[in-house]
Amino acid sequence: MTAIDELLADARIATGPRDGFDVGAALRRLAADAAAATAKPHPDTVRAAQAGQRLSVVCRWILNRPDAADHVDRLAQEPETLTDDRHLDVDGALVFACLLHLTDHRESAQFWWQLAAGAGHRAAAYCLHLHHLALGETREAQHWLHEVTDDVLDSEAPDSTFLATLEAVATYVRKTGSSRTNAPTGGLEMEVDRLATNKSGSCIIVQRPDRRLADQLHDFTRR
Repeated sequence: MTAIDELLADARIATGPRDGFDVGAALRRLAADAAAATAKPHPDTVRAAQAGQRLSVVCRWILNRPDAADHVDRLAQEPETLTDDRHLDVDGALVFACLLHLTDHRESAQFWWQLAAGAGHRAAAYCLHLHHLALGETREAQHWLHEVTDDVLDSEAPDSTFLATLEAVATYVRKTGSSRTNAPTGGLEMEVDRLATNKSGSCIIVQRPDRRLADQLHDFTRR
């Protein structure tokens, strides 16, 4: 045997079990660690997921209200100046934002919720709280929760029953997986997508609804 052969023989990696190493025990530890990681997700992940589920429930509840289409209809007929709260149907902005959220136009939904919340609408502020919580944006979520639970623009004192009702309904639906409210139909999604494709210039926000969308929403709420 040459010197090179001797070196190669010494360098071979042993393929058999090492003394004192229990392969079965090691595999069991790996399996246990994997199961523990799966069974115990991070609390922030759980909180974000629950907030997202709760927001979807609240949005569907708002969208299915009998007067939802009337408010969107009024919003569609208002002047194009979005910054003037005196000419903004805040309930219509809330409903439109919820529809945008449910049809996966999340940035636009945030914009319209902010318009309504800026005009003192607590339900819109609550939706923003859940929206930011679902994104893991804790500071923003706390800000909007403060807007829900404290005085907004010198309006009436917070309605604790309103907030408790929303939380109770959302929790029930999350646990049972059921809901009496309907998700947006394909027709509504098509109308929202139509508005989304009509965005002007570099604007990424879906602009205010029009009469076609309002008519579709009227049909939806009559079902």
